[in-house]
Amino acid sequence: MRPPHAHSRPGPGPRLLRAAGPIAAALALVLLAPGGAVAFTAPAEPPVSEGVDLTRQRAHWIDATTVLWPADLDPGGSYALVASADADFAIDDGRITGDHDLLELTPDPDGLTEEQRAARPHLADLSVLEAGEIGEARLRTVLTERLTVVERDADGTVTAATGVQLPGVLDDVYAAAADADLGVTWDAKGLPTLSLWAPTARSVNLELFTAATGGVQRTVPMRRDDRTGVWSVKGGAAWEGRHYTFDVRVFSPYADDGRGAFAANRVTDPYSVALSTDSARSRLVDLDDPDLAPAGWADLTKPDPVGFEDAAIHELHVRDHSVADPTVPADLRGTFAAFGEADSTGMRDLAALARDGMDHVHLLPVFDIASVPEDPADRAESPCDPGSFAPDSAEQQACVGEIRDRDAFNWGYDPYHYTVPEGSYATDPDARITEFRTMVGGLNGAGLRVVMDVVYNHTHQAGQGKQSVLDRVVPGYYQRLNADGGVETSSCCPNTAPEHLMMGRLVVDSVVTWARDHKVDGFRFDLMGHHPKQNMLDVRAALDALTPEEDGVDGEAVLLYGEGWNFGEIADDARFEQATQINMAGTGIGTFNDRLRDAVRGGGPFDADPRVQGFGSGLYTDPNASPANGTEQEQVDRLRRYQDLIKVGLTGNLRDYRFTDSSGREVTGWDVDYNGAPGGYNLSPQEAVTYVDAHDNETLYDALAYKLPPDTPMQDRVRMQALSLGTALLGQGPVLVHAGSERLRSKSLDRNSYDSGDWFNRFSRDCAQGNNFGVGLPPAWDNEDKWVYARPLLADPALVADCAAIDASRDRFGELLRIRESTPAFSLGTAEEIQERLSFPAGDAGEIPGVITMHIDTTGLDEEWTSVTVVFNASPDPAEPRVDALIGGDVALHPVQAGSDDEVVRGSAHDPDRGALNVPPRTVAVFVAD
Repeated sequence: MRPPHAHSRPGPGPRLLRAAGPIAAALALVLLAPGGAVAFTAPAEPPVSEGVDLTRQRAHWIDATTVLWPADLDPGGSYALVASADADFAIDDGRITGDHDLLELTPDPDGLTEEQRAARPHLADLSVLEAGEIGEARLRTVLTERLTVVERDADGTVTAATGVQLPGVLDDVYAAAADADLGVTWDAKGLPTLSLWAPTARSVNLELFTAATGGVQRTVPMRRDDRTGVWSVKGGAAWEGRHYTFDVRVFSPYADDGRGAFAANRVTDPYSVALSTDSARSRLVDLDDPDLAPAGWADLTKPDPVGFEDAAIHELHVRDHSVADPTVPADLRGTFAAFGEADSTGMRDLAALARDGMDHVHLLPVFDIASVPEDPADRAESPCDPGSFAPDSAEQQACVGEIRDRDAFNWGYDPYHYTVPEGSYATDPDARITEFRTMVGGLNGAGLRVVMDVVYNHTHQAGQGKQSVLDRVVPGYYQRLNADGGVETSSCCPNTAPEHLMMGRLVVDSVVTWARDHKVDGFRFDLMGHHPKQNMLDVRAALDALTPEEDGVDGEAVLLYGEGWNFGEIADDARFEQATQINMAGTGIGTFNDRLRDAVRGGGPFDADPRVQGFGSGLYTDPNASPANGTEQEQVDRLRRYQDLIKVGLTGNLRDYRFTDSSGREVTGWDVDYNGAPGGYNLSPQEAVTYVDAHDNETLYDALAYKLPPDTPMQDRVRMQALSLGTALLGQGPVLVHAGSERLRSKSLDRNSYDSGDWFNRFSRDCAQGNNFGVGLPPAWDNEDKWVYARPLLADPALVADCAAIDASRDRFGELLRIRESTPAFSLGTAEEIQERLSFPAGDAGEIPGVITMHIDTTGLDEEWTSVTVVFNASPDPAEPRVDALIGGDVALHPVQAGSDDEVVRGSAHDPDRGALNVPPRTVAVFVAD
């Protein structure tokens, strides 16, 4: 994404788009596709043209003896693999010029074996050529040269030729690399060894520097291990703290403007754990060095872990946390170090959330990113005063747009180095490790564990790009390639290929380093569906192997979840079994539940008309007059379907949960339709991360601004915000809440604020500053098509929340969180317990539109109560659902709500004669029975 970050289809949904032109158009088609299992139709690959094309790599060398040719074999022709280390290699007029070696290939009429087809289903129809037995030494040499597969006629004239994709053969020949040391390791004497996997390189030298920039350079040859393809060198104690790069001499098909050439690539270490400013050089450090540890790091006390099914997660951007907080020293605002200011407004607020029941903070990417200058002197400031313009003006977004590639803000889905903290979040990039750890310690001290948002599915650049790392070390290996050898970009950016042995290993190694050496408590995988399921299981196994005794970490307590969207070139398991929503059932690894989100909000993230309503935004019960909502009957029908999806979501989105749907049918969660896909897909409640808003798409407040009738009073907007959040907070399984949703946070209707600067992302915990609604039309590059709807809303001062509204919203949220935290009914833990205890007693064909009633039998589970019943009344009228189990019972409001300052919810009542629960409009009420 400099175009990024388009990708995530429905989930904490798509950050659309940093792309422009054809890529953006293709992604828009992907993301608009219906269904949870997102449809994706890749553009048709051009057929292999007859003739010579050395700019493409259409042949595949998949193991030591098998090469695939991308066309039917010519019965009268012959085939060969041409290897050349000659810079002048060419094929002219059917003749091969330049020094080269020919390896004859024999057609195999039997085609691929079943095992080979299963491993590479997307290549199953290609023609098979056998290379025969190649001597081990010769094979390893050949793999360092320029490789071309040629077809020749009876006269020996080359009639067709193409380059070769190598990941398969590299994984076969260098399988032992899976267990080799990589990066920097330190022995007992404090001596470092540097190791780089570069099996196709002709030479690798270490370039050692005495300074982060400039300085004296020393070039040290590295030794290759032929068994693993790893180049290494051992250094002295004086090397500690030095900066370094590698000089990799390697053939790259992307060099020479895509014509292919041997390149001299000066590149940083893919396994870097420390970097100079702007990531120009890697740095030799030992993460166990006490100088890298803030005070108290060695004895850091973490909050007790919670089961994943009970986790409550607060999604927060590092810069948003403090950049608008005047109680943080000016030089610390927007940095890791701000989390160490325990008496700041922000940290006091996070500690209060923890007391209410929040137990994790999920940080948007904090690894090294490519999109923000790390030296403050290189960053641009706004060329205007955005606060001086009208609330519906286009001037603010124009000011942001002028500097957005050079300012301090970006969500950070632009990976540069995966295992180093981001330098722009440090007061000094050289202090990034210490300050990152200060942040972890500060959050732990506030009662919160730390989750990292990780992005291993793509890189910021590939090929010979300046900020490309992996592809300049082993060209064509770490990135996922299309049929021509070009890098796939369905993620928004150059996709990686974790299905390849060493990319998959890099993911595992990186995650383990963050957990073990930086004490991170959880990982949220961006576009997890672009990873193989096996890769995620390997990550889980590696984390589970970490122990407090050996590693200082209880790896089994580390959370693991991600975006399980199904799209792109790997959709529907086209290349491997993906880590998608449906495939991850039974693994204990969580995926985001877009079903409940869409049902509560209404419509989908990319509706042409953003006024499409849902359960939490007044569908049928409080219509907004948009024709996009359909006729009255269509609204009733859709609302009933939405209510069924929400019920399934309240169970933890269980696949096999049985209940009566709104049509009166006995169904399971799997049977409930979500745009042609199953509604429920989990086997355990911990496998669905429930949410109604996240950093992607409009905030909940902004979505409700579009969807609720424009004249809806602010006090009712507050109630609908709380009710919508309640569907996530009071369900089974983990819940994620976007930072500020508890305070009516707005981004002035910006649906994709990844690069919208501090202005549109501003999050102030001072209610006197409002909620950031009406600070200008959202950026044209991703919202201009919505300006016709946005402009009248932004110009309405009644939609700017005041302190009374913001404080009321925070209070309602805190109450729901405390109810969740203190009540065992919301932590049943297993599918069996949920099926036995949880029901929807008013949920058949007679169900009231806009009202959901959930009853949980807590007999033997809760020492205080025999049942808990929740009524979500999203309508503007009082509701009175009946629950037979409550007839004659001693039923009252949950003590948290009974003590609320919200007079409306306190007006909820129980009629014991009829078992009826009287709930006021736009209210979520929780009743307990003795």
